[in-house]
Parts: sequence; structure tokens; C-alpha cells
Amino acid sequence: MKRMVVNSNTPLEVEVNKEIIFSYDVEYQESDVKWASRWDSYLLMSDDQIHWFSIVNSLMIVLFLTGMVAMIMLRTLYRDISKYNELETQEEALEETGWKLVHGDVFRPPSNSDLLCVYVGTGVQFLGMVLVTMIFAVLGFLSPSNRGGLMTAMLLLWVSMGIFAGYASTNLYKMFKGAEWKKIAAKTAFMFPAIVFVIFFVLNALIWGQKSSGAVPFGTMFALVFLWFGISVPLVIVGGYVGFKKPAMEDPVKTNKIPRQIPEQAWYMNPIFSILIGGILPFGAVFIELFFILTSIWLNQFYYMFGFLFLVFIILLITCAEITIVLCYFQLCSEDYKWWWRSYLTSGSSGLYLFLYAAFYFFTKLEITKLVSGLLYFGYMLIASYAFFVLTGTIGFYACFCFTRLIYSSLKID
Repeated sequence: MKRMVVNSNTPLEVEVNKEIIFSYDVEYQESDVKWASRWDSYLLMSDDQIHWFSIVNSLMIVLFLTGMVAMIMLRTLYRDISKYNELETQEEALEETGWKLVHGDVFRPPSNSDLLCVYVGTGVQFLGMVLVTMIFAVLGFLSPSNRGGLMTAMLLLWVSMGIFAGYASTNLYKMFKGAEWKKIAAKTAFMFPAIVFVIFFVLNALIWGQKSSGAVPFGTMFALVFLWFGISVPLVIVGGYVGFKKPAMEDPVKTNKIPRQIPEQAWYMNPIFSILIGGILPFGAVFIELFFILTSIWLNQFYYMFGFLFLVFIILLITCAEITIVLCYFQLCSEDYKWWWRSYLTSGSSGLYLFLYAAFYFFTKLEITKLVSGLLYFGYMLIASYAFFVLTGTIGFYACFCFTRLIYSSLKID
């Protein structure tokens, strides 16, 4: 007998230590929808208007920054360079102020240069992984119907991009006149993955403690460790060897033996202030897409707008590069030549804003009351924010690196 039960008007009495029997009926109906199109009703995103609004909003930021960079490059730099190259006497050159005065210090290796090399290498690994994953997703290779396909692809791409990480870190290290490339390659292979693995292991232990089926099995953990030690580490070492064997880039200007004294800076050129300001625009370019991604992860919604995501990612790359160049130019104009770490942290600080937004999302959108669930959320978002910091920081660093080489190679210095 088939009966439709909408609601139960007569509640069932529940007695202590008595069994409660639940039952349900299933009726299968034949469907005209083809098997390949079964997911369409779930994957059809109707709210694409807000995504276009987000992209237009981000493009406005990009246009504004592009205008500023173009103004710096065309008006200021070319005027400054031609004026500087016309100076005849050394006395006149000394009277000049701004970025040209620090030409003898601008390529001086920074403090903690080893750590910078490691972070830049890790960022290159991330950039390669994200770009290839995005292209695969846009072309339709990573369907959400294949559960875990996206994560598996990202992990495999991460380990295979290790060769580029090793190359980037040791080549930069060689430019800083370093000799112990094996140490740098080893740090690149272990530092970021080790931090992430420790956080992941602690979170997984918490899930195990709750006896949840969502815990990652021991076999999968072993497979992850094998991918790391068996594939990623050797590739980073190989990349490191190749990177160190390649000739290092020559600095466009000679570095003075004695470091120049940095004059007192204005309050708005304070490193902490300018670093925090630099992260706002890259984060502003992605935060609407970020809302949809967080919703898909934590509220079981589907996210299938990889085309929009790819556009936003390209906008993010441009924004990170341009905001860092603009702030780096202002820094050099105020005769502060310590740009290496500042360029990395300026765009990298968007990772901090990502974590703050994740905290805001937790308290406004999610109804998580259990401590373990809250710890899981913040643990995973900490990993995501850290990865975002490494990725955006590397983009900003390379933008600044190319910018400083370009402007100082244009100067005629005897």
C-alpha cells in the first residue's frame, strides 16, 4: 500500500529503551532527461548578473591602477630619466632627489634573503598550479559530478609544479650571491607543505576524535606523504639544481659598498601602513567571487562558474602587480630602497583580508555552534589565506622586480 505522509498529526510516543523503527518507500519514475544532462538543473547558475557586476567593479579598479602605472612610466620616469641623463656634473647629480639617488643600494640583497627566495619559489609553484587548474576547469575537464576531482587535480599539479619552485628559488638565491643552493631547495620543498600538513593533521585528529566519517583515512594520509616526499621533493631538488646552474641575472646598476642612510619617512610611507593599504585592492577585486566559493564549500552549494573565476583571477594578477608597482615607486621616490620584502608583503597582505572576511562570513552566514566545527572552519580558512598570501605576494614581488630593473637599466650611471 502506497501512502504519502506530509506530516504526522499523531506524534509517536517514545519509551525508554524501546526500539523505534523508521521506514520509507521509494518509487522510481522513468525520466526523459539524458544521463549526461542529469546535472544541468543543479549546475545552471541563474545569478550571473552579480558576477558581471563584480567583474565590472574589478575592471574599474584595474583601469584606475593601469592609469596610475602608465602615468608613472610615461610622464614621471621618462621625464626624470632624460633630465637625469642630461646632468653634466657630479654636483648636479647629488642635488637630485628621488628614486635615482638610491641606485647604488636598490639591488642590495635584503635581510632574510634565504626566506624570501623560499617564499618566491613556493609562490611560483602555486601560480603554476592555479593557472593550469583554472584552464582545465574552464575547458570542462573538472566536472563537479566527479566528486573530489578538483582537489585531486590540484594536488597532482601542486607536486608536479615543484620543479618550477626549485628553479625560481635557487635562481633568485644565486642573484643574491648565495652558494648553498641545496639548503634553499630543501627549505622550498619542506617549509610550506610542512606548515599546511601540520595544520591539516591536527584538524584531522579532531575529526577522528569525534568519530566522524568525514576524517581522512590513514591510507589517504600515507598517499599524501608519498606524493610530497616521493614526487614533490625530488622535483624541487632537480629544479633547484637547474636554477642554480643557470647564470644569475646581472644587476643593471652597481651596488655601493657602504649602505646609504634612509631619510626619515612620512607617516603614510610607514611599512606597516603601506603594506596594509596594498592588500585592500587585490582583495576587493575577488571578494564577490569569494562569497560564492565560501558558500559552495560550507553551505553545500554548487560552484560551476569557472569562466567568471578565471576572469577574476586574471584581474587579481593585474591588480596585485599594479598596486605593488605604484607603492614601490612612491617608496623609492622617498629614498627608501628596502623594497624586496615590502613588495612581497604589499600584495600578500590581501591574505590577511581574506582571513578577516572568512571570520566575518563565519559569524554572519554560518550557524556553527560546536567547537570542533568552528576549529575546522578556521583551520581550513587559515590554510587558504596562507596560500593566498604566498600567491599574491609572489605576483607583487615579480612585478616590482621587473619594474625596478626596467627603470634603473634606463639610467646612464658612470
